Amino acid sequence: MIVYKELKKEILTACFQMKEYRLISLSGGNISVRAEKNRYLVTPSGMNYEDMKEDDIVLVDGDGNLIEGDRRPSSDLAALLYIFKHRPKINAIIHTHQPYATAVGLVADKLPACLVNLIDAVHGDVMVAPWTRSSDIGMGKLCIEYGNEANAIIMKHHGVIGYGESLEEALFSVVYLEEGAKTYCMARMMGTVAELSKKEVMLELSGMEHYGQI
Repeated sequence: MIVYKELKKEILTACFQMKEYRLISLSGGNISVRAEKNRYLVTPSGMNYEDMKEDDIVLVDGDGNLIEGDRRPSSDLAALLYIFKHRPKINAIIHTHQPYATAVGLVADKLPACLVNLIDAVHGDVMVAPWTRSSDIGMGKLCIEYGNEANAIIMKHHGVIGYGESLEEALFSVVYLEEGAKTYCMARMMGTVAELSKKEVMLELSGMEHYGQI
């Protein structure tokens, strides 16, 4: 039996952090991680995070077959696996229903990269993808189509899909996206939002080479 105890622990911690930052409620959203080639850890479908334990996180293969665990994986599994398949550098995906970013998706076609924290975490404009029903592989297809170089998309009438090369990067993406969306919403109420040029966005991204520890 293959056991990814430490990785499951990290996923569970990230679930609690999603709640801490008010990105989800009750059983909404999900987290999935590429454990190794053709193996993915996925949070269970419809379980409140307060009740979730490490053993509730299931292991599936690239076709969605259950390898380990007694729970049903997230109902968004087909979309998640589609993203992993088509974006091989992505190793972690976080799906949320965070309110401010979702609100932006109801009134705009994108959340512009107008704040340094948003640029640093998400790497550019966050596009709003058209609506598709929940649990449909179309969520994954739209993510690939609209994701561009950013680490997240906003799904119209639904929520956010954020991702990264690590679980930490994916978490930073959705947390700073929500912070940026909140500021953007407040700014729109006050007047016209000042945006940055592509050159300025690239200049900000270049400064990230010196951020963090070696």
